[in-house]
Amino acid sequence: MTIKRVHELVFRSADKFADATALIDFNDRRFSWNEYVSSIEAGRDLLVSHGVRTGDRVMIVAENCAALAILVFAASLIEAIAIPVNARMSPSELKRISDHAMPGLTIWTTAASPSAREHADTHQAQHIESPFGALAVKAHTADAGTNTDPADIAVLLYTTGTTGTPKGVMLSHANFMFAGAASATLRDMRPTDLIYGALPLTHVFGLASMLMASAHAGAAIQFTPRFKAEQLLAALKQDVTLLPAVPQMHALLMHHTHGLGEDRLTGSKLRYVSSGAAPLDPAWKRKAEAFYGLPLQNGYGMTESTAGVSSTCNPIGSPDTSVGKPLPGVEVKLDTSVGSATDVGEVLTRGPHVMLGYFRNDEETAKAIDADGFLHTGDLGRFDEDGNLHIVGRAKELIIRSGFNVYPPEVEAAFNDHPDVVQCAVIGRNTKDGNEEVLAFVQCADPEKLDLAGLQAFVAERLTSYKRPSFILPVKQLPAASTGKILKHKLLEEFASEIALSPA
Repeated sequence: MTIKRVHELVFRSADKFADATALIDFNDRRFSWNEYVSSIEAGRDLLVSHGVRTGDRVMIVAENCAALAILVFAASLIEAIAIPVNARMSPSELKRISDHAMPGLTIWTTAASPSAREHADTHQAQHIESPFGALAVKAHTADAGTNTDPADIAVLLYTTGTTGTPKGVMLSHANFMFAGAASATLRDMRPTDLIYGALPLTHVFGLASMLMASAHAGAAIQFTPRFKAEQLLAALKQDVTLLPAVPQMHALLMHHTHGLGEDRLTGSKLRYVSSGAAPLDPAWKRKAEAFYGLPLQNGYGMTESTAGVSSTCNPIGSPDTSVGKPLPGVEVKLDTSVGSATDVGEVLTRGPHVMLGYFRNDEETAKAIDADGFLHTGDLGRFDEDGNLHIVGRAKELIIRSGFNVYPPEVEAAFNDHPDVVQCAVIGRNTKDGNEEVLAFVQCADPEKLDLAGLQAFVAERLTSYKRPSFILPVKQLPAASTGKILKHKLLEEFASEIALSPA
């Protein structure tokens, strides 16, 4: 069976695994592979009945649930384009995306998401019952114009990156089929596996490495709309075998389990655990591996690369904190003209994982993808002697202090090694003398009880003088996306009053 569109991945698995479980919804409803296919066909009929045609865009305001997965594949079935967006976004954020994307239909997954229900009611949407759950729908006047063949686009994902300005990333069916196959192969994904589905399907990590990979391999997914450490722990003590996550999820799970008087995960069928979307430091990696009793695999990618660029495959206890070697078929090279270090450069990548471009934005597309087809990631990296890639920071986040390069992940790793620190975010700030200083925002369980002087001394033992922050702010919570990725561009705004107490 030749696969050309993403929904065909599900149809192929249904041919093989028919009555086996494919999805476990947020309310514990189970869908077999055959029921998955019939639901996708019902989703197609729903879209068509509300005027969606080939090339139209369908905006799906959702949190993780079977309905979201089904509607993504239903759009593929009629050569429409799915735009999954997180229902936890603010009304203004959603409006900005909708105004740019101009969808022909907006769907809210009201059964799984109270936030989606609120947005639907604000828009006076029509509430309906579908075979796969309650929804709300509203048709619009669609504008089919795009800067590429709409038949090639599977999904349009809007990303703010680190700038706060949303851009529509056009990802093709070929992009997702490559990413799904690569993820399934790296994880040795099997039809008997159950994936814990906390990574949002409204972001590329969950969409490519979880949804598409499971459809490729015939593995099942257990969806959860919002991450809760206690729910994850319960699932891990039942049937979950694969856990793709981000560092914040691991940190919160370990913190929760420690509060129950347990330092290790027990009674679990888990066989694979990975971390993505943020760098690993050695101490934190050792702590996580001791907790799971499994190697913690790491990977690297972004929306524009359909998640995957490289990945590790290490045994437990490996000191390797790289993001591994490039995936088969993926090229990676460094542009060392950035910064002052000769072995560090901007990561450039080329291959079947690279996006088609930015929706209706040829200028930004040309900046991102050069004439040779290399995607300029904006990330700084280096290769070690074994050919493993290490991500040392964002080019735009590089701090140059007194002529020295300071990479925020290295400073963050020093803080994350402290037992009272959940996670840390480091940024730079210009000073009056034209230099840059280092600011550290430290998330901890109780900011008021944190021994700040002790923390400063702890970090001073691990960082040379020019890397030490001049300002450390203990906080209860860092601004983060639904993936758990810290939104550094919001730090200065969110903590403006506290930062004002520290002169630049």
